[in-house]
Amino acid sequence: MTGNEILERIRAIFEENFAIAPERVTLETHLFNELDLDSIDAVDLAIKLQEMTGRRIKPEEFRSVRTVADVVVAVESLLAEQE
Repeated sequence: MTGNEILERIRAIFEENFAIAPERVTLETHLFNELDLDSIDAVDLAIKLQEMTGRRIKPEEFRSVRTVADVVVAVESLLAEQE
């Protein structure tokens, strides 16, 4: 899965689960400041990413995620573990 494919999947997750328009979700978008996610939303996002990748996300790995680009990198590393 490419970075662009991951971004599109993340946009779909935000739209379906958080009612956030896909055009608001760019690599530079800050999850908490710009998209108004809270800690519960972050847990929900982590669960959706686990479903998407089939891999468990360790909480300590997800704590440093701040932007959509960080989410893409986290998903890429989860997918790389499968190979």
